[in-house]
Amino acid sequence: MTVAVNVNGVEHSLDVTPDMPLLWVLRDVLNLTGTKFGCGIAQCGACTVHLDGKAIRSCVTPVSAAAGKTVTTIEGLTSPGLHVVQQAWIEEDVVQCGYCQSGQIMSATALLATNSNPSDADIDVAMKGNICRCGTYQRIRTAIKQAAKLAQEV
Repeated sequence: MTVAVNVNGVEHSLDVTPDMPLLWVLRDVLNLTGTKFGCGIAQCGACTVHLDGKAIRSCVTPVSAAAGKTVTTIEGLTSPGLHVVQQAWIEEDVVQCGYCQSGQIMSATALLATNSNPSDADIDVAMKGNICRCGTYQRIRTAIKQAAKLAQEV
């Protein structure tokens, strides 16, 4: 079956089964490997992408749910330059091992798209489903606040 999906602004007509997880379409079919596989049960957040601007877990989302919608991956944030969240991540030296960071960044960008000045509580709620085994949560919170400031300066 053919599924039409827009990923990072590019239309794709994919010959995949409709129940194939979006994560595997992104990684194995489209070769967009920035989105990571973590747990496979939507508990860790490593596979977070945006579906029509909303943060979702791609490991449990069938590709058919993305048909006719817009998917944005971590690769889609970098065009035409660094997103303010990515810039803040660098400035605040958030990354330790880095495995969870694409999912963290995608959740943070979805938060800032709907809340330009999040409180600590807002950040905690938005980031709750993203696990960082290295424990960089304080740096993540600081970077989100920094990204909010950077976005207001633009």
